[in-house]
Amino acid sequence: MSLSKKLGAEFFGTFWLVLGGCGSAVLAAGFPDLGIGFMGVALAFGLTVLTMAYAVGHISGGHFNPAVSFGLWSAGKFETKELLPYIAAQVVGGIAGAFVLYLIATGKAGFEVGGFASNGFGELSPGKYSLFSVVLTEVVMTFMFLFIILGATDKLAPSGFAPIAIGLGLTLIHLISIPVSNTSVNPARSTAAALFADTAALSQLWVFWAAPIAGAVLAGIVWRFFDSDN
Repeated sequence: MSLSKKLGAEFFGTFWLVLGGCGSAVLAAGFPDLGIGFMGVALAFGLTVLTMAYAVGHISGGHFNPAVSFGLWSAGKFETKELLPYIAAQVVGGIAGAFVLYLIATGKAGFEVGGFASNGFGELSPGKYSLFSVVLTEVVMTFMFLFIILGATDKLAPSGFAPIAIGLGLTLIHLISIPVSNTSVNPARSTAAALFADTAALSQLWVFWAAPIAGAVLAGIVWRFFDSDN
């Protein structure tokens, strides 16, 4: 598969993740009487990954997340030469998704941008959690997300079911960590939301690059012990 096709798949996969996941939070979570709440948002994020993994995962591998690309790279499952192009496609796709969401959301009279589903610690944390709690959460949750991805896509795992395990894994991660950090585990998703947020989210964005990537790289290193190819 050509690199251009892979990057296109990563663009659209991340576009859908941000539009669907962040869109559910911005447009539907608190809608009067019919709001889906944070459980609905968690499911929405899981469904975006599940659906796009089936749609374009066979083209690009279905990363849709710089941390996933770094984790697969550290596990020896992804080529170094494609790492930066993938991350660029993911970030641009995420920003495009957030831009479309912004255009939709601002079409409602009286809409206030607010946090725009961005991530944060301290005053920007939904539950007002500290920087330490947020960093620990993002490292551990991303570690487990990569562990699920690497295990579900192993050659000895049941074929065809990986997107289900990965999507449900991401849903569970959101159910655990939305109150803490509003759940990132994805630097592209965090960047996209922070760019449009009417808060200080951009000043805290470094956390949501550093912590997920650290957790992902660590998972890739640990996975080498369990890898069926070793």
